[in-house]
Amino acid sequence: MEAFSMLVLIVPIIFPTVIALGIDPIWFGVLTVIMMEMGLITPPIGMNAFIISGISKVPTYSVFRGIFPFVLAMAVCIALLIAFPRIALLLPYGMK
Repeated sequence: MEAFSMLVLIVPIIFPTVIALGIDPIWFGVLTVIMMEMGLITPPIGMNAFIISGISKVPTYSVFRGIFPFVLAMAVCIALLIAFPRIALLLPYGMK
């Protein structure tokens, strides 16, 4: 499923709960986008990986092996955003 379809299906259901729990909507949006992009490159779906494999004629397992460092980097980024939410909110709140 592509990112826009995931947003259209999930956000209207989850967002009222996020607001009721007092979670910052900007932080939730940043975390949602990173998680969606991570879902688009990881197995079993990995739509972007299959597209790259088809265009470049590289075997799919090679593409997934090449994606692994990026998945690790995204996981570290998500862990940092959960541990320190101000990282994602620094720029938006700095513009006020």
